[in-house]
Amino acid sequence: MRLGAIEAGGTKFVVAIGDELGQVIERDAFPTTTPEETTQRIFDFFDGKDIDALGLGCFGPIDPDLKSPTYGYITTTPKPGWSNYNIVKAIQDHYPGLPIGFDTDVNGAALGEAYFGAAKGLDSVLYLTIGTGIGGGAIVEGNLVHGLLHPEMGHMTLTQREDDPYKGKCPYHGTCFEGLAAGPAIEERWGVKGSELSVDHPAWDLEAWYIAQALAIYVLTISPKKIILGGGVMHQEQLFPMIYKYLQERLHGYVQKDEITTDAINNYIVSPGLGDNAGVCGALALAKLAKER
Repeated sequence: MRLGAIEAGGTKFVVAIGDELGQVIERDAFPTTTPEETTQRIFDFFDGKDIDALGLGCFGPIDPDLKSPTYGYITTTPKPGWSNYNIVKAIQDHYPGLPIGFDTDVNGAALGEAYFGAAKGLDSVLYLTIGTGIGGGAIVEGNLVHGLLHPEMGHMTLTQREDDPYKGKCPYHGTCFEGLAAGPAIEERWGVKGSELSVDHPAWDLEAWYIAQALAIYVLTISPKKIILGGGVMHQEQLFPMIYKYLQERLHGYVQKDEITTDAINNYIVSPGLGDNAGVCGALALAKLAKER
């Protein structure tokens, strides 16, 4: 099966050709400019490539509900020019009859990790990306989680630690998870980008405390069998042991599973098995799903 993949980000688009096993054969990337210019770059890449289906993991918010009149739209994004843009229709009009799988970038990444990566073979997984923003995708009992819209896991309000007076970065919710722990919040709080901080800087202990607080909520609500933490912030590998410690403290033995209460936690909360290809492989997984639908 020859599949097309689009990882549609607010900063750049990655396009690729691959197969049903998640193997990437060819890829390209280009900046996200206007919808018209960007979609033309998509067509320039895929024209003549003879693909069987296309997967699109997209920045959002989006409408992934096939029954909705605004299915395929990027909806209320602050990205100039992209609000209420029907990206799926633009692609369908150019490639009529081509099966297209459309979902959030993080739901796509969760699916990719379940098909090809760190959660292969599991029917329940949580994927979080912690970088410029924070987003989450989930598979529960084999199904991607949607509902009224789709999960916005980065925007739940967290309790601030007593030693953190920071006002929060999110323009909507202030001290939500994203407002306290995404890359821009780290930079504003400490005055430099996270990548410029030493591995023993107190920023990372605070960061791990907030991530663990959020993970405790996800464990208690959707009960994933594997948690995968991606994104630029999670390149700071020193975060993982601190997250394990704070999550165990916060749950305080309530969830009696070895995956959480013992050293096995380091195999329960992990980095993406697909590395920086999680988004592209997620889009391949969406294409595979669309072809099989």
